[in-house]
Amino acid sequence: MAQYYMHELFSFFEQLKENNNRPWFNEHKAQYLRLREAWLVDIDRMIAAMAQWEPSLAHLEAKQCAYRIYRDTRFSPDKTPFKLNFSAAFAKGGKNDIHAGYYIETGLRQGFSGLYGGIYCPDAQLLKKLRHAIVDNIEEFEDIIHNQELEKEFPGWVGESLKTIPKGWPKDHPQAELLRLKDYGKAHFCSKEFFLDSAWPERSARLFQLLKPMIDFLNYSIDE
Repeated sequence: MAQYYMHELFSFFEQLKENNNRPWFNEHKAQYLRLREAWLVDIDRMIAAMAQWEPSLAHLEAKQCAYRIYRDTRFSPDKTPFKLNFSAAFAKGGKNDIHAGYYIETGLRQGFSGLYGGIYCPDAQLLKKLRHAIVDNIEEFEDIIHNQELEKEFPGWVGESLKTIPKGWPKDHPQAELLRLKDYGKAHFCSKEFFLDSAWPERSARLFQLLKPMIDFLNYSIDE
């Protein structure tokens, strides 16, 4: 029985980490393309499982949602040309939608490989709108984010936070912690072993479903 491709994928990333240059990558591009295609097939499986509880994602295909492996090095001191992960984002309007959505990363970035959901880097006007929506509906929002299973699988918040409460809000506001957030995102970090189990697409979909009430709240607030 053939070994699941994920073992080879992590080995590929380890080799790429030691040879992060274009000549090595070009020599191994056929392997990269084969591994990426296998990963996209699994992402399509995950989308199909997610579409059972989130029909707005049913039209998406993995190749539309996946990010390139090529790094944008223009403004980075790190000039290595390739990422050490595969990643993809899912929102009802596609990976570049302004709405809240879901994100998955598989690879070697320590502290990043895993499942994410929420909204990241909203512009100032949208962030202000979300802050007001949360405060105006704080009981509903807290019921959502304090769901016992959600807190277990997606604890706390990930993303940036202001050091002080934003202008226009009293410093002793009871929702000061939520108001200081610049991103409303949660994460379930995954070990290498999580992805070595060939059932990870369906398992990921089940975990992502825990985020749906929060995603729905954010998107309702955006569209209102």
